Amino acid sequence: MPVTLLNFLYHYPFIFIFITGILGLVFMPLVLRVAKERNFVVKPNKRTSHVGAIPTVGGLDIFISFLIFYVIFSYNHLQYSHYLMAGVTLILMTGFIDDLIDLSASLKLAGEVLAGVFLIVFADIRITNLFGLFGIYELSLIGSYVISFISLVAITNALNLIDGVDGLASGLGMLYSLVFALYFQAAGDVHMAVLAYALIGSLAVFFLYNVFGGTRRKIFMGDSGSLLLGFMMSWFVFHFMQLNATPEVLPSILVVPAAPAVAFCILFVPLFDTMRVMITRIKKKTSPFKPDKNHIHHLLLRTGLKHRQVTFVALVVSLLFIVLAFIGRSWYNEVLLFVAFLLSTILMFILWTVLAKKSQKTN
Repeated sequence: MPVTLLNFLYHYPFIFIFITGILGLVFMPLVLRVAKERNFVVKPNKRTSHVGAIPTVGGLDIFISFLIFYVIFSYNHLQYSHYLMAGVTLILMTGFIDDLIDLSASLKLAGEVLAGVFLIVFADIRITNLFGLFGIYELSLIGSYVISFISLVAITNALNLIDGVDGLASGLGMLYSLVFALYFQAAGDVHMAVLAYALIGSLAVFFLYNVFGGTRRKIFMGDSGSLLLGFMMSWFVFHFMQLNATPEVLPSILVVPAAPAVAFCILFVPLFDTMRVMITRIKKKTSPFKPDKNHIHHLLLRTGLKHRQVTFVALVVSLLFIVLAFIGRSWYNEVLLFVAFLLSTILMFILWTVLAKKSQKTN
């Protein structure tokens, strides 16, 4: 590819949204056709709210468009590219196999951890500093690995579990990717910015088909897509924290002293929802991994909202926590997290009040 064209593209990295978007549009009809021919579909069940058999391998289109972009534009510009691509491929295959045969929780976790080995151990993209959270700053190598793997599994599964209504996971993924893209671009890390912008384009095509595809073109992300999305968000979070662990390389305005809390606030909606649901299950003395219909999107649906309205509400709330992260980026980590959980408690109280009133009217 001509150097002049590459320089132009990297000078305006948001253009990669359109490049991966076009690639996604080209390959989506093929993914749909193969999914229907091979019966890669999900039928209505007690955990779903859709009608008819819907293809459930939307993650393949996200992966294909992102992979082509990565090989052409990013492979030669990122350190340990082969390890990173191996991790992305492994997490996709874990999700794809789970979509086909419904893996056990332990096998699914094993796939996530194995993919994480390529990101955290081989590519050395990991959390190395907690920035004073609970009095902890620089981590030992073992501590770094432990915290990084726990974080990767938590983020990956949080994005997986939030994928419950049309456009929700992909909409959140686009929002989060945009936040990280803008930050990386401002920090002068153009190659990571390009990566985040490219993911937006891949997700945007899926979003269009998932939300506006109608009965003939509708497709679900599946675990292949939601696990891939969670893995990419982990990658962005780890890199964001690595940048702030060496603040001397950043413009002073971009230094984030409360990096862990800020990262948590950016991804607050899926992370908080996963924590809340698992705690609720444990209180009921059931397995924290047993599926139910108690996630935030299920609760919002019970208020009478439609799928698109639920997605819109979740995006607005996520934007609220992102603004909070921006405002509190220089606070103590514990203070920012306290404010975030206080705000979430208020919002949940409002939601439960609405549900209680609706229940009274029904009775």
